[in-house]
Amino acid sequence: MKSNEATLHKKLRPRHITFMAMGGVIGTGIFKGSTETISLAGPGVILSYVFAGLLLLVVMGAIAEMATVYPNMNMKDFIRKAFGERLSFIIGWLYCFMWLAVCVIEVIAAGSFLQYWLPDVPLWVLSLASAAFIIVVNMLSVGGFGELEFWLAGIKIAMIIIFIALGGCILFGIIPTETPPYLSNYAQHGGFLPNGWLAIFSALLVVTFSYGGSELIGLTLTETENPEKVLPKVVKSFIFRVVLFYTLPILIICGLIPWNQLDANTSPFVQVLSSVGLQSSAHVMNFILITAVLSAANSGIYGATRMLHSLAVNGEGPRSLARVSSNGVPVNSLKLCAVILIVGSMVAYIAQDGLFRILMAVPGFVVLLVWSCICLSQLKLRKSYPVEPTFKIWGFPYITAITIGCLWVIAFLFLLDPQNRISISVCVAFMAFLIIWSLVKFRRKQA
Repeated sequence: MKSNEATLHKKLRPRHITFMAMGGVIGTGIFKGSTETISLAGPGVILSYVFAGLLLLVVMGAIAEMATVYPNMNMKDFIRKAFGERLSFIIGWLYCFMWLAVCVIEVIAAGSFLQYWLPDVPLWVLSLASAAFIIVVNMLSVGGFGELEFWLAGIKIAMIIIFIALGGCILFGIIPTETPPYLSNYAQHGGFLPNGWLAIFSALLVVTFSYGGSELIGLTLTETENPEKVLPKVVKSFIFRVVLFYTLPILIICGLIPWNQLDANTSPFVQVLSSVGLQSSAHVMNFILITAVLSAANSGIYGATRMLHSLAVNGEGPRSLARVSSNGVPVNSLKLCAVILIVGSMVAYIAQDGLFRILMAVPGFVVLLVWSCICLSQLKLRKSYPVEPTFKIWGFPYITAITIGCLWVIAFLFLLDPQNRISISVCVAFMAFLIIWSLVKFRRKQA
């Protein structure tokens, strides 16, 4: 294999990295899924988002710290260095599986949103068109891809900022309404914690999954100039923005509409905008939702292709997947993702509801495993760093250990949830397959 066939281009800038990760995090989870978390814990659900944000801060801090010591490695390489090729192999393929599951969900969702404007066009046609758009975008050079994702994610973020400003003005009577609610909805309808403190932990299960995709920053390291200097700064600003863009809109929603009166079938953003007489809000939100799911799918395909490339380079996948085009795109990895995305879109059309139920819980389970492995890697590698890190995680090793414990508790609660049985069965079956595959593959390699 020629050396240039396995070399990615270092063209991603700090703003590209931040917005790519935010594109993977801020999607349907906030625009539509926030109704579910609010119904579980009421206004107090913001405590779940803050606590999950603290866990995420430790995970991202661990990635940033290891990046300052091992500048030419990504997050899978950290796991490989700490625990060997078998675990790296299993986590790498699980991560690809997760992102491809997310992408199938997102392109079907994009098709369903497009049907709002094009009701006569079959869902499978619109879903395939969405998939084609995502594949074409990922064929761009990494710099061009980062720039487009920057603007796609920027649309979502701009919408959230406008919503926060508009909602805040309505909440406190700056924009006149018949009866400004002020803070009354936080105290009425059962109070700030209407379902008690335990509901905070129930909601934490969903909230943690909403933050999944943030670790995508750990895959951009091989395409970023000076990641050891850039990443610590990006992580600090990223965590603050993510928590802010989740907690403030939910505070606005709960302040303007009683938490127990939200319609599960409609985006809470649409409900709030409609309540102040913005009749065109449905069209505006539909546009935002389309950009949100396309942006999330865009980030997902990036994550899957870069992980496949990393697996191939390290001999943990077919070597052909390491081939990189002249503009720095892992072209064979992208072709494989394109086939899976198209087939998944067609299968999802045939058995849409059933497939959705199976796929929806897959990302959460895998995210918990990946986050745990990142923290465990940092915990193990710290004592053997070849150089002193320029950025260190706070309160080591206690903060890292507490974070790992919290992630395991959430994972245990996830396993106990009867709604996740089918998804867990799929994940466990795929994991068992990977474990057996790794035992055979690396035993043969050692022989």
